[in-house]
Amino acid sequence: MALTGRTALLAALGSIPVGVWAPSWAGMLAVNAPLTLAMMCDYALAAPVRKLQFTRNGDTSVRLGDAAEVVLTVTNPSARQLRTQLRDAWPPSSWPSGPAATEPDPSRHTLTVPAGERRRLTTVLRPARRGDRHSERITIRSYGPLGLVSRQGSHRVPWTVRVLPPFTSRKHLPSRLARLRELDGRTSVLTRGESTEFDSLRTYVPGDDTRSIDWRATARQNTVAVRTWRPERDRHILVVLDTGRTSAGRVGDTPRLDAAMDATLLLAALASRAGDRVDLLAYDRRVRAQVQGRAAGELLPSLVNALAPLEPALVETDARGLSAAALANAPRRSLIVLLTSLDAAPVEEGLLPVLPQLTQRNTVLVAAVADPHIEEMAKGRGTVEAVYEAAAASRTREQRRRTAEQLKRHGVTVVDATPEELAPALADAYLELKAAGRL
Repeated sequence: MALTGRTALLAALGSIPVGVWAPSWAGMLAVNAPLTLAMMCDYALAAPVRKLQFTRNGDTSVRLGDAAEVVLTVTNPSARQLRTQLRDAWPPSSWPSGPAATEPDPSRHTLTVPAGERRRLTTVLRPARRGDRHSERITIRSYGPLGLVSRQGSHRVPWTVRVLPPFTSRKHLPSRLARLRELDGRTSVLTRGESTEFDSLRTYVPGDDTRSIDWRATARQNTVAVRTWRPERDRHILVVLDTGRTSAGRVGDTPRLDAAMDATLLLAALASRAGDRVDLLAYDRRVRAQVQGRAAGELLPSLVNALAPLEPALVETDARGLSAAALANAPRRSLIVLLTSLDAAPVEEGLLPVLPQLTQRNTVLVAAVADPHIEEMAKGRGTVEAVYEAAAASRTREQRRRTAEQLKRHGVTVVDATPEELAPALADAYLELKAAGRL
């Protein structure tokens, strides 16, 4: 049983006159006895909490940044009207925190359910993090008709909402698909790449490369014909996400792992449109997530579902284990895209010793998330602190450049970009490799 503010107010209003004009036990009893009797009657008339029945339905997945609606149906099988305040509890990350927090609390509801009827209420979730959000307890206070006391109880009605990666880089997909069509010879501006496959002949249109004119076909057809090429298809791309401690570092408000996921989704969407096969491996000291053998139509849903609950592990990545797992998932020549960091120590002590095993048969591309704050610090001047920060930023930048040079000497393509630029830069690197016939 829980008392309400109305009960406290009535007790205070009754006790103050007694305390001022007739301070005695009899006076206090004269005030509190009727109030206690009213409370007992109110409690008896409140609808029972334990008999209430609950069911859920609604959204089971939502993209990070969007809202999910979970509908809770409350059935009152008793013969008394239910006047209730209900809290549908979810983890704190189910709503924005800080200045972005909404008011009032979206988990709290007030409703009335007549005897033998049911009512629906909707809890709107706006998750602030990826992953699975599991519903917690439903806490109910059932008030009597006088509003003096309430019955209180809890119920568990399990429900899970999976928060998917936002895929903010999908805005870059149309422009990269346009470049892919140029590579594919399906536009008037033909891009000719090395080691690409001859596709067909078509009539010359202004803007075509004159080096592509097939003079024999032109002589046979009495019209200028040009050759079109298409890049190789059905190539295998293995995206390896390093989920070790370096992926937990935050750049701005986002962990490096989230930026790597966004780049993975854009690359997968582009490569699947190009006719290539894309697999995913997330690894630190063990396989955290894996997607293999998905058709083009199933690839993106499979990837976002596999990436949604993935979190960085605060352990040093086992580079040898990562290399062995990558080679096991790339049984034939593949493009291995390793999304990791360019910090000097992990690369020199972990990745470089195993790199020859990866590059022996495969094309390797290493992509890393750069911190734009480093560039801002490097420009700092005017105060002693700013000069020290600029010196530290310049040293960090030089170490990353030297690490990238070491990787390039092993034949590795390196992409080092800020979180906003990483996804399009990785897509561009893929297109360049495809145009050069290096897949």
